Amino acid sequence: MIEFDPYLLARAQFAANISFHILFPSITIGLGWILLFFRLRYTYTGDQHWENAYHFWVKIFALSFAIGVVSGITMSFQFGTNWPGFMERAGNIAGPLLGYEVLTAFFMEATFLGVMLFGKSRVSNRMHVIACALVAVGTTLSAFWILSLNSWMQTPTGYTMIDGVFHVESWMAVIFNPSFPYRLAHMMVASMLTATFLVMGISAWRMKRKVDGPATAKIFRAMVATAMILAPLQVVVGDLHGLNTLEHQPAKVAAMEGIWETQRGAPLTLFGFPDEETRSTRFAIEIPKAASYILTHDLDGEILGLNEFAGEHPPVAPVFWAFRVMVGMGVLMILVAWWAGWVLFKQRRSPGPALLTATSVMTFSGWVAVLAGWYVTEIGRQPWIVYGMLNTADLVADHSSGVMLGTFMGYMALYIFVMISYIATLRYMATKPAASLLALRQLGGYEANQQRQEA
Repeated sequence: MIEFDPYLLARAQFAANISFHILFPSITIGLGWILLFFRLRYTYTGDQHWENAYHFWVKIFALSFAIGVVSGITMSFQFGTNWPGFMERAGNIAGPLLGYEVLTAFFMEATFLGVMLFGKSRVSNRMHVIACALVAVGTTLSAFWILSLNSWMQTPTGYTMIDGVFHVESWMAVIFNPSFPYRLAHMMVASMLTATFLVMGISAWRMKRKVDGPATAKIFRAMVATAMILAPLQVVVGDLHGLNTLEHQPAKVAAMEGIWETQRGAPLTLFGFPDEETRSTRFAIEIPKAASYILTHDLDGEILGLNEFAGEHPPVAPVFWAFRVMVGMGVLMILVAWWAGWVLFKQRRSPGPALLTATSVMTFSGWVAVLAGWYVTEIGRQPWIVYGMLNTADLVADHSSGVMLGTFMGYMALYIFVMISYIATLRYMATKPAASLLALRQLGGYEANQQRQEA
């Protein structure tokens, strides 16, 4: 019988949990602001199409929010069940930050989401807009606190160690640690892009299937304009984040680039196969000096290699490939967004079948980029759970491999079922004709029946 390492199973279980969970906040953070935009457009123009768009997408927001909440609670339980050493050593910092997220963000989101869903006929339009704004702010506050904790684990500051336990010296230094501003900006833009491509993709799919209403084309145009701005902006934010990572986590950057020896004028490896046994990247396709220029903005800038961090650098291949998936998906987002913008705004034409197909294929592209980015972030931090301070292997619970394997398989089965159900629900909602279109069809059927009776 194959014996699995409980430590690796604990890591795999947490990876599965956070991979599933992060998909839904990455939608709701951005979609909350998009819904506020729909409400404001309706308020200031009186155009019923924006109201119809709001009522369609607020249902998807509520579904995504519910799944995100449940999976987030399950994830937090694992700190106690699988990683008790982390909370014993870093609980003085992690506990309050997670508590602040619940107190300042979750309660506000959950309360005013009820107004968004059920308060249309019970409150004024002004109050409805305020509720939408508070929910959008709540999703952003949630990201603020969670990313503050995650960033502190990447670049810990503002603490003192007493008997191996972290104690806070300055909450300002803990919260606003060196990587936090870059990580928050990067995640916020990523979430907006994820929601934008989801809305744009489903709108394109509805237009292609001819089940769209008059609001769908307006939504599509608005999302294309948003993506045209956000996708290039993410390149700028990502560059700043990369410079910060090079300063504070050089081993992660070396793994991202597949650089083994410290060198000046390091080449950029487009593709290759990192081999930790030979300490080299096989079959590398390189651009001379490009890595140094991108990372240091100097053609002869020095990049530390992985050999400088023997025994203390992350597994190279997963970080190397995840980074390329993230960047590749970002490039595709830019190309599709600007193609759509060229057709809609420069040529002033309606989107053709090829463009609608391309944008519908990109519906979940944000998920791919977000997951790849999180794998770079989290795997790239290894072997540390708190960078440079706490080793991950020292903090895992003492469970048998049988227990860990059973719970891991249970989580995976549940997540696969929920994911299939979620996507099937989105497909059902997207296939269903818009209310205005149904009304037109019913009116047409009524008029045809009247004509037959008169004949």
